[in-house]
Amino acid sequence: MIKKVKTITSMAVMVMLVMGTFGCGQGAKDSKEFSPKYPSDTAYKLSVVGTYSNFESLESEFERFYEHYPNGEMEYTSLDDYSNTIVHALAGQEPPDIYVVQPWMYGNEKLDSLFENAEVLSDPKLEIDVGCIRPGVKWELENGEVKMLPIFSTSYGMLVNMDIFEKENLKVPTTFDELIKTCEKLKAAGYESPIMGSNTNTTPGIGYSFAYPLFAKAVKDDRSKEADLNDLVPSAGEVLRAPLSRLKELVDSGYIDIEKCTAEIEDDYNAVILRFFEGDVPMMLCSGDVVSGTAKRESKSEAFSAKPFKYNFYIAPSGDDGGYYMDSVSIMFCVNKNSQNLDMTNEFMRFLTSEKELGLMAEKKKADNPHKRLFPG
Repeated sequence: MIKKVKTITSMAVMVMLVMGTFGCGQGAKDSKEFSPKYPSDTAYKLSVVGTYSNFESLESEFERFYEHYPNGEMEYTSLDDYSNTIVHALAGQEPPDIYVVQPWMYGNEKLDSLFENAEVLSDPKLEIDVGCIRPGVKWELENGEVKMLPIFSTSYGMLVNMDIFEKENLKVPTTFDELIKTCEKLKAAGYESPIMGSNTNTTPGIGYSFAYPLFAKAVKDDRSKEADLNDLVPSAGEVLRAPLSRLKELVDSGYIDIEKCTAEIEDDYNAVILRFFEGDVPMMLCSGDVVSGTAKRESKSEAFSAKPFKYNFYIAPSGDDGGYYMDSVSIMFCVNKNSQNLDMTNEFMRFLTSEKELGLMAEKKKADNPHKRLFPG
């Protein structure tokens, strides 16, 4: 079981652009410049596996690590069907030194080996600055150990085609009531589905992006529901009624055409972006992770290249007073404690957790999409 704090901030009235990332938070001890432990000519070979098809911000970290230890080789590999293949990869002949885990994996019996084989990164002997992790996103086991290093966080919301809103003389809605009225006007103006999104059960899908923050806010306001939810008490499901009812209202009113979303958006990432770039979708529900891939795909969209438009990422206004920003962990790194390169793997993690490197990694992630900004930490 894990002790952690979930940060849920009400964004009443005001809607803000968001893209969560990690860095040293207030109250963390001052991070010093990274100072190598080992001789600069130390030979090593490190492998990292994960879910991203490309991970440019990590590859940039590889390059900076080479500046300290040039006599090495580091590689990143994306695995298909990750939740199934990572277990086999970890037990294989050439297991990875570092591997990605996601919050939902913890507590899943099929994935227990991922955490059983993870190095204790908070071991003082490793000198890894886990104090550089903001308290609100720090994953700490009940015994106080830290085995997972948060790398990125995300939020949920919607991409908004600002040109459509300007053309229709509309303001971006900031409350649920405003959202209904805005959709009504867009529907009357001829937009078949004012809101679209991936019809999946994954975190970038319609349900998570719209309903989940409102559900989390309800639990935050009444923490007595938390224990029943964790114990799967049937009556605890009532807390989902309001968020799902609001989502159903949007569907029943024709403001989200589920059949259209299913037919035209094949996956929860690439297809979401490219469908949005067709230019006829006023609002596209998605996660911040999806938004981070937009800039790279602008040139891949014939429609966007032919007729580019302004777009921004906003919190979905699911509440009466606004939407809710969630500081939600996206991916974490674990170190394979059985790594054949354990010393240098831990050295890379020590390097990565310096305030400077976490900041540079976040900036690289941000730079991939100039249409968003970092949410102030």
